[in-house]
Amino acid sequence: MRILSPRKSPLRVGRLVYIVAPAAQYKHTYQNFIRRNEDYHKPWVYHSFDLSYFDQYLTRIKRGVTQGFFVFENDTGNLVGVININNILLGTISSASLGYYGDKDYAGRGHMTEGMMLALDYAVADLGLHRLEANIQPDNIPSLKFVKNIGFRREGFSPKYLKIGGKWRDHERWAILDEDIPSKKNHT
Repeated sequence: MRILSPRKSPLRVGRLVYIVAPAAQYKHTYQNFIRRNEDYHKPWVYHSFDLSYFDQYLTRIKRGVTQGFFVFENDTGNLVGVININNILLGTISSASLGYYGDKDYAGRGHMTEGMMLALDYAVADLGLHRLEANIQPDNIPSLKFVKNIGFRREGFSPKYLKIGGKWRDHERWAILDEDIPSKKNHT
């Protein structure tokens, strides 16, 4: 495994990918990623191409409401995915919601699965979260298969749960608990 020198220290390293926290130096890398994948992500995710959105994203991370992860391929250093832990609540609930999207050129190759496992390990070991929830539109079959294969369980259905692309959209609720996430003690 050859890891290209990241501009920021990896939070976790796997066989295929490593994850880093989003930072200002990745702004144009991120913008290129979302432009390249715009059609692939619709209608599930609608991105803003306004670079001030990226600055707002970094502000949410600094406030502790969101923890972001950029998933980079070890061998090429390509940005292959983004994972966000949103609405972080600590204390007796220790819960958060997940958002994620990958690169169409890496779909089905295991990069996002490994990136998600690294992010989940970080969420439990470093953030102390007990429960993570993914809310997925019922027609997004690849995403439903993705979370099911990782070990999430379907918990319910939420009509008109999120406004995406200007429309209120139904979502299925899937969740995973800390005890169901295998720990990877050998991460850097």
